[in-house]
Amino acid sequence: HVELVESGGGSVQAGGSLRLTCATSGYTDTNFCEGWFRQAPGKEREGVAAINNDGSTTYADSVKGRFTISKDGAKRTLYLQMDSLETEDTAMYYCAVDRVIPCDPVALTLNHNYWGQGQQVTVSS
Repeated sequence: HVELVESGGGSVQAGGSLRLTCATSGYTDTNFCEGWFRQAPGKEREGVAAINNDGSTTYADSVKGRFTISKDGAKRTLYLQMDSLETEDTAMYYCAVDRVIPCDPVALTLNHNYWGQGQQVTVSS
């Protein structure tokens, strides 16, 4: 079965960086769109980034230029490098995977069946 285990969350000051890691198992990544979404208290889920099986990436406008999604196929691990963090980035972050077309953060956030337990990211001013 599909299993996603995240790590790397924490607290940081605005302008700082964090890297989230998602260890994946139970599926063949050539068929899956992989990515991250977040949810802040009182707000709707927001797709953050997605990576396709060919390595192409897409980002929400709110994080473009600051966040980078990547994966290590050999390690079956997905990453989200978050730089220049802002207080508005404070949220619970989840990795998610599924067969989604197109592979983009919005579609993945709306149509995934597999997601991790979440990592809290808190950015203070």
